[in-house]
Amino acid sequence: MTDQAPQYAPRASHDDYPDMEKVSSEGKLDDAQIAELTSTQFDDPNLDKENIVAFDDESPYPEVRSAVANTDDPDMPVSTFRTWVIGLAWAILLPGLNQFFFFRFPSVTINGLVAQLLAFPIGRAAAAFLPNWKIFGVSINPGPFTVKEHVLITIMATVGAQSAYATDIIAVQRVYYNQIYNFSYQWFVVMSTQLIGFSIGGVARRFLVAPPSMIWPINLVNCALFNTLHSQQYAGMGTRGGISRERFFVYAFLGSFTWYFVPGYLFQALSYFSWVTWIRPENTTIAQLFGYVHGMGMSVVTFDWSQIAYIGTPLATPWWAEANIFGGFVFFFWILTPILHFTNTWFAKYMPISSRTSYDNTGHSYNVSRILNPDSTFNLEEYKAYSPLFLSTTFAISYGLSFASITATLMHAFLYFRKQIWVQARRSLHEQPDIHARLMSRYPQVPEWWYLVIFLSMFALGIISIEVWPTQMPVWAFVLALVIAFTYIIPIGMIQAITNQQVGLNVITELIIGYALPGRPVAMMMFKTWGYITMAQALNFTSDFKLGHYMKIPPRPMFFSQVFATIVAGTVQLGVQAWMFTNIEGMCSPDQKDGILPGVIGPKLQFSKGQTYYPLVFFFLIGTIAPVIPWFMSKRYPNSFFKYIKPVIFNGTGLIPPATAINYVPWAAVGFIFQYVIRRRHFSWWTKYNYVLAAALDSGVAVSILVIFFCLQFPQNGAIGLNTIQAWWGNTFTFETADGRGAPIISLADGQKFGPTSW
Repeated sequence: MTDQAPQYAPRASHDDYPDMEKVSSEGKLDDAQIAELTSTQFDDPNLDKENIVAFDDESPYPEVRSAVANTDDPDMPVSTFRTWVIGLAWAILLPGLNQFFFFRFPSVTINGLVAQLLAFPIGRAAAAFLPNWKIFGVSINPGPFTVKEHVLITIMATVGAQSAYATDIIAVQRVYYNQIYNFSYQWFVVMSTQLIGFSIGGVARRFLVAPPSMIWPINLVNCALFNTLHSQQYAGMGTRGGISRERFFVYAFLGSFTWYFVPGYLFQALSYFSWVTWIRPENTTIAQLFGYVHGMGMSVVTFDWSQIAYIGTPLATPWWAEANIFGGFVFFFWILTPILHFTNTWFAKYMPISSRTSYDNTGHSYNVSRILNPDSTFNLEEYKAYSPLFLSTTFAISYGLSFASITATLMHAFLYFRKQIWVQARRSLHEQPDIHARLMSRYPQVPEWWYLVIFLSMFALGIISIEVWPTQMPVWAFVLALVIAFTYIIPIGMIQAITNQQVGLNVITELIIGYALPGRPVAMMMFKTWGYITMAQALNFTSDFKLGHYMKIPPRPMFFSQVFATIVAGTVQLGVQAWMFTNIEGMCSPDQKDGILPGVIGPKLQFSKGQTYYPLVFFFLIGTIAPVIPWFMSKRYPNSFFKYIKPVIFNGTGLIPPATAINYVPWAAVGFIFQYVIRRRHFSWWTKYNYVLAAALDSGVAVSILVIFFCLQFPQNGAIGLNTIQAWWGNTFTFETADGRGAPIISLADGQKFGPTSW
């Protein structure tokens, strides 16, 4: 840390921003002026229009002011020797462990909050004990461990921490289709799918990073934790008294860490608190409505923060977005789904109401091996002799909502963001009317040709992997997958940046390739990965850049750290997976193959006219029309609630199944309390503590899960406490009821079948 004082951005002048002359003498703007300066719609619910300043020293958004510092020290060390050593060590350790436990049951995921917390004492220790030597003129210990070093280390640890989606392709090819190719093929596929999305970052940052309206709420939790650990000042500190944020974080973290042992290990019924099913445990109707495992979860009680935050922390998502999601949940899953299920639509009574399992006409899991040729392609005659494929009601509805969200996203972006997209396309990255953008303008940007190099090299690896090895995927399909991904990055990114919810392209990519190349499961998996993961990785890349934007990390070190850490992480994951296949016998069970519906059977036999799930296709039309109604009504009645209706109504419930009401109702309730009631009535408390509390609760649970797993479940193959602590009623009964077993309303005797007589 240097002795130089942190700097504010230069105060804006009329020469810098001609529109500033519209600011009144009190520094206030009216709605139209706010809209023009931020290039966003003025009815953005996050915009602090009452207390807005002239974009001088604070963000116009209270969420950002409450978690992000509005100062910068440009001389603070960032990309140091210890940053890269610690960061790359985490880029090896975290992805390797997550890949190892990905195939194990019970699985555990070490998330980014754990790395963020543990990197702090490691960095402090490095600063304290490393000698002040220089290697090639670079000091390995430039002084105290800085918050910018911490941010860069965390990004390197988390950018490739989750199991790479493409490793699933390799595992499925090996286990189910006996296609064992060399390491070059595996590395080419993983690198191409993980990195090619980064190439769009140069374009996406103009729309998704620089504009102040692109908040990225999840990053505010990380910013709050960084600033708390390093005692940084927030822009919105205010004058409220009370305990410090650091002490508040410690208390909340310890409480969260300690309490999770109860619902997470000692008394798991408190997590799956489906108390109604305990009264009549064998009643299948009650199980379908009130159960948490295979039911609709109408018991709506849980004492487990990991269940409440399963779809994302409710303390970070804006309340109006949570209200949209909750409204969509109530209509589609508490009203429409029971109506369809109990009227036996799609033969639903023969299956659980909520399950991700695919069923045959005997009520058992679909045996896909019966409809495959020796070369792993689809056998139509065997399919006709065996059974059509059936889905639980919530699973079927989730397909329909995915269809609706795809068209609704494009229509919403056109109606609401077309002007902003046009303005941002013409506006330079140095012309953003926001304190953080102006602070970042002092740092050199990433040249556009760097992104082009990433694209061309990863495109070449993709072509080589599908052409040299027999993947059944033509080049035109590879190009089409990238076109789909790049088309949706901006509109989906805008929705995610504002609502904290991402629209997935997994279903639409499955549908497209299923129609284009039916009966080719490997090609389907590859098309889905390039189509969906390219977009997801691009948005992860952009989200990290927004985190760096808030924490004032120079863009070029950000770029290099993300790219190199992703390469290291993907390589490590492939090595771990190869070791596991070589040394662990029977690592994967071949009972259920991925991608039965679109990849093997094909959507033509499921969604075309005359097929069982044909009505779901009309959700495409619903998604196209739905955004027009609130847009028109909000134009006619500008102050009505219609302006808050967004496409997250369709995609916000994308985790159902396996998620149920246990995840959505308490989540919405907590969000209402903190993001609406407390924010409106106790704003100074909310400003000081809300995002710190979110970080503390999430990180406490994450660390507690690790301790439980490594100390109590992993040793002795989970036998610790098996006959004493874990074997009692509170840990077993919930899973032994009709809900836990997934019992349908109508059970079939051996030899009985349901469904059509021919297909």
